[in-house]
Amino acid sequence: MVIRGNQSRRGRHSGPPVQEAAPEFFEKVAFINRCAKVVKGGRRFSFSALVVVGDGKGRVGVGYGKAKEVPEAIRKGTERAHKQMIKIELYGNTIPHEVKGVQDGGKVLLKPASAGTGVIAGGSVRPVLEAAGIKDVLSKSMGSNNHGAVAFATLNALKQLRSADTIYRLRRG
Repeated sequence: MVIRGNQSRRGRHSGPPVQEAAPEFFEKVAFINRCAKVVKGGRRFSFSALVVVGDGKGRVGVGYGKAKEVPEAIRKGTERAHKQMIKIELYGNTIPHEVKGVQDGGKVLLKPASAGTGVIAGGSVRPVLEAAGIKDVLSKSMGSNNHGAVAFATLNALKQLRSADTIYRLRRG
């Protein structure tokens, strides 16, 4: 047995841990759905994946991918999320003002919260807010429980955010 460099007999590195570059984007699979089609020989399954992508600094996107296999559906959803990324305005670790977003049957209410509150959200709202880099926010999901509708309603709510400076510039002309 030949031992090279900083390997021990078990193959583990004995030197300092190697720092890997952190990925630029935060990717989270919010929901995976299995769909069955009944055919002559039995059932054919297909999968759909709802994927949220963000950089944690105010850019976020949501994508929906469908395929015969789960990894392919996730890949397609990730590509669509990257294409549909939007830039949102943050106020420190929270949002500048209260906002309501609607998409299909999903309605989402977002409220700014004081420092240390955390992300008070559930379902598909949480991954969207975390990917955007929002640390303190209160949310309420109303209407539909559909994961896609709620995620896109959250994205629509985030699109409506404006900082005080932006509003001032718009009103000044």
